[in-house]
Amino acid sequence: MDLAPAPGAVPPPPGGHRFPLRPGPPETPAETTTRLRPVRPRQRWRTAAAAACVVLGLGLIGGAATGAWLTGDSSAEAARSPYAAARTAWHSVPVDTLFPPALKGRGAGPGGTHRDWTRLAVAADSRCEEGLDPLLLTTLRSVGCERLVRATYTDATRSAVTTVGLVFTEADAPGMQALRTRFTEQKLGARRDLMPRTYAPEGTPAASFGPGQRASWTVAPLTEIPVVVFAVSGFADGRPVAEPQPAAEAMAPDAATDIAQAGLGHEAKGVADRVERGLRKAVADLTEQPG
Repeated sequence: MDLAPAPGAVPPPPGGHRFPLRPGPPETPAETTTRLRPVRPRQRWRTAAAAACVVLGLGLIGGAATGAWLTGDSSAEAARSPYAAARTAWHSVPVDTLFPPALKGRGAGPGGTHRDWTRLAVAADSRCEEGLDPLLLTTLRSVGCERLVRATYTDATRSAVTTVGLVFTEADAPGMQALRTRFTEQKLGARRDLMPRTYAPEGTPAASFGPGQRASWTVAPLTEIPVVVFAVSGFADGRPVAEPQPAAEAMAPDAATDIAQAGLGHEAKGVADRVERGLRKAVADLTEQPG
């Protein structure tokens, strides 16, 4: 009887294939017999050479493993870094994850009231030139712009509309930190000439949400990932706003403007915060270490 395993009978190594293999030819029945061939005696020099190859191969494998253990797999680490994962999240993360159809704002309204927002539409991803005013674009030039994605939401009463956006930059961690410091020290987030643009999808409550309807806004460069998060809110009835107010000011306890009383500062900040949280979670999932 032939005691050697039949061709194709040896199972593949564990983890060798991530998808189901196609069924191969049926295994040879154990009862099948074949004529044995005489086995020539091995020559000593061949045995020694084979042993030397095995020792050399093990040494190379061991050296590579030791080097990887000491230095780490830099390419794998880079691929799993938050900056690398976040930079491509605009097309690798589902749109419903970046901009969920519904957002829950527990305690996000004035006085800790709850807010709910419904997504009206998502804009096609674009270059920053197409979605940011020239001055804001110039301000962000130091970090570069990889891509811009935006969506517009309305509150439960459909009296307010908010456009939220994510600017995916080309910067590294020091570059994003420098931008964040600049925004803080120069109070750039409160400058009206740096307000983000709106996205006004036709046939929705935000159809008349244009530049003159912008009421409150927030712009926040992140430092853990290369993204700038912004949001701008306004009245859904399309009324013009003569004196827009930054979200931080409109959310102050003593704020008494129409914008503050309508909670539009809370609208902008609340929507921006929840989209930011979703993006952070998505990036964390992408960079999660296996095992």
